[in-house]
Amino acid sequence: MGKNKSGAGRGPQLSDKVYEAELFRLQSELVKVQLWARATGARIVVIFEGRDAAGKGGTIKRITQYLSPRVARIAALPTPTDRERGEWYYQRYIAHLPAAGEIVLFDRSWYNRAGVERVMGFCTPQEYTRFMRQTPIFEQMLIDDGILLRKYWFSVSDAEQLRRFRSRLHDPARQWKLSPMDLESINRWEDFSRAKDEMLVHTDVPASPWFIVESDVKKHARLNMMAHLLSTIPYTDVPHEKVVLPDRPPASSGYVRPPRELTTTVPDHVALLMGDPEKNI
Repeated sequence: MGKNKSGAGRGPQLSDKVYEAELFRLQSELVKVQLWARATGARIVVIFEGRDAAGKGGTIKRITQYLSPRVARIAALPTPTDRERGEWYYQRYIAHLPAAGEIVLFDRSWYNRAGVERVMGFCTPQEYTRFMRQTPIFEQMLIDDGILLRKYWFSVSDAEQLRRFRSRLHDPARQWKLSPMDLESINRWEDFSRAKDEMLVHTDVPASPWFIVESDVKKHARLNMMAHLLSTIPYTDVPHEKVVLPDRPPASSGYVRPPRELTTTVPDHVALLMGDPEKNI
C-alpha cells in the first residue's frame, strides 16, 4: 500500500504498480467475458449511476479499453427530445438494450427519473411515483427474458466531489465535464441524498439489487467494481482456434506501386517535437 498522494482523509492507497497490474488482470478477464457472450449469445446490461464526478465515466473507460466496440458499447443518452418526452418513459432506453452476444454499459439510465428529474422538477410527482412502482416490474421483464442486469451506484463524499469539481475547473481537457447541473448539485446535495435513498427503498430488490461502490479513491473504485462485476457473471473460458501467422508470400514481379509523391501524407508533427530541422509542417 502506498501513501495517499492527492489529499487527506481518503486513507492509504494502492501503489500505481499494484493498481496497474490488477487492472490489467481484470481487463483480461473482461475480454473472456466478451468472448463468452459472443459464443453463448448472452446479453449483459450494466447500469452506472451516482452523483456527478463520482467516477462512473472513468470506470467505464477502463472496462471497455480492450473490448471490441462491436460487442461492448456505451449508452449515454442526452436530454430527451420533444418526441421522446411524448413516448413511454422507458422507450428510448429499450432501443439501446443488447442483442445476443452484446454488452451495454449505461452511463446513467432510466434512473434519471429517480434522481435529477425528481430533484430538479423535470417530472411530475405522479410520473415519479409511477416510475418507482413500475421499475422493478420493468427490470424483472428484462431478467425474465434472459438479460443479465447489474446495477452500480458510485458513492462519493461531498468533500471529494467538490475537490474533483475544482480540479475540472482548472483543467482545459476536462472543463467540458463541468456543467451548470454539476454546480446546481452542490447546492442540492441533501436533496440528491434523499432522492438516492428513496430510490434504493423502492428499487433495491432481490431480483435486481443495487451494489454500492465507494468511490472517493477512483482507482480503488474501479478495481472493486470490476472485480465484483466479474464475480456475478457465469462466464467460462471459450476455446478458440490457435492463430498461426503464415509467411508472407513473395512480392509479385508484375506489380509496381505508384510513387509516394502522388499521395497526401500527414505532416510530421513529431519531427518538430524532436527538433529535426529537416522536417516541417
